[in-house]
Amino acid sequence: MQEWIDEFLHYVLVEKGYSNHTAAAYRNDLSQLRRRLVSKGVRSWYDVDRAQILNYVLYLKGREYASSTVARKVASVKSFFHFLLGDGKLRDDPTASVDSPSVDRHLPHPLSPKDVARLLAEPAKSDGPRALRDQAMLELMYATGMRASEVIELQTEALDLEAETVRCVGKGDKERVLPLYERVCELLQAYLENGRAKLLHSPNEKALFVNHYGRPLTRQGLWLIVKEYGEAAGIKHRVTPHVLRHSFATHMLDGGAGLREVQELLGHSNISSTQIYTEVSTRRKREAYDQAHPRA
Repeated sequence: MQEWIDEFLHYVLVEKGYSNHTAAAYRNDLSQLRRRLVSKGVRSWYDVDRAQILNYVLYLKGREYASSTVARKVASVKSFFHFLLGDGKLRDDPTASVDSPSVDRHLPHPLSPKDVARLLAEPAKSDGPRALRDQAMLELMYATGMRASEVIELQTEALDLEAETVRCVGKGDKERVLPLYERVCELLQAYLENGRAKLLHSPNEKALFVNHYGRPLTRQGLWLIVKEYGEAAGIKHRVTPHVLRHSFATHMLDGGAGLREVQELLGHSNISSTQIYTEVSTRRKREAYDQAHPRA
């Protein structure tokens, strides 16, 4: 059974051009399904039917996964069986009449501009190459709204500090060139000159942001850095790389940027993904109105 999962993962990586992160999510989801089926006595994908898929969905819900997680796992399974059908391995798709679970709609919770300022000021309270890296990295994340995966995959050649731009490769290997403001360019220059060189162990390393071993920073490493600075800054809400992305998008719309422009900056393929931030912006204005207007 694992052999067909491996073939599917090769397909999404090589033919579909999906990222390693997306392929890893597929691998985890499908491995979980395989283990569940094997525990129920299923030894071949030929033997999987609709009832077993529905039983798996109930199993996921019983483990109290978030509705968005269940929906993603079901989507992974449906994509897998669609591949097997299209590849001629199966003649029937047991997921064909299985509906995707509904997802509870949760609006993002961005930081306030004051909290962002406190967060970005926190690394400057220390010195040394790591502090220079973290100042530049946090400022870059807020300046561009890049995803965590996009940040850690940046290479030094992606920067053009004279033109004040950074070249970013997003989902589906789609490239976009993002503008930078003067402050982030100054911090990136300082990191390149006085921080990165001291962290490197090999002059051949191309990654822009490296850890204390001189190797590319990992997603987990980036997540921990952002989390720790959020706590150190005394920010009440949880701070993650994605919260910075939410904050960037919301603050851009609050500042008058157009929805299409924000869509392009975020790298959203569908504008409906960006429209959620207009709801956040409207909600924040309503909250401010209710708190400030004397007759509200």
